[in-house]
Amino acid sequence: MGGTATVAGRGRKPKPTAKKQLAGNPGKRALNTAEPKFSQVTDIDPPEWLSDRAATMWKMLVPELLREHVVALTDLHNVEAFCTAYDKWRMAEESVQQFGIVVESSQGSPMKNPALTAANEAMRQMVTFGSMLGLDPASRTRIIGGNKQRSTNEFAALLSS
Repeated sequence: MGGTATVAGRGRKPKPTAKKQLAGNPGKRALNTAEPKFSQVTDIDPPEWLSDRAATMWKMLVPELLREHVVALTDLHNVEAFCTAYDKWRMAEESVQQFGIVVESSQGSPMKNPALTAANEAMRQMVTFGSMLGLDPASRTRIIGGNKQRSTNEFAALLSS
């Protein structure tokens, strides 16, 4: 077997062209101009099936994403997943607050509250989907890159005139 075959999904995920452009194309490699451009969303209400808390998160989050042109129609499932995970995380944390970290098992012995596991799983989902949407500081810096820094190269002004 051996060889140099690669497994799909392994390695670093490619950065979307739009993110490379926002970062000033730091790698200076040719940009993919044939990348699909999905429909931008201008305003959208939360799906009816979301819980009240997940819908509230949607209403806080979506306007921010739309203002920064971060979300397209094809990204809305990531927003739904993030909002749903947020609601599950809060429910699990409320259960921990109500019943404590240690609960009584069916045999009467102390055991870790299963809500802690649910909270951790929901938190991991929030990290995953939030990162896809640029909701954490690290993924946000990858979106805006070094674009905000002014060039200190005195010859750069000559090129733009």
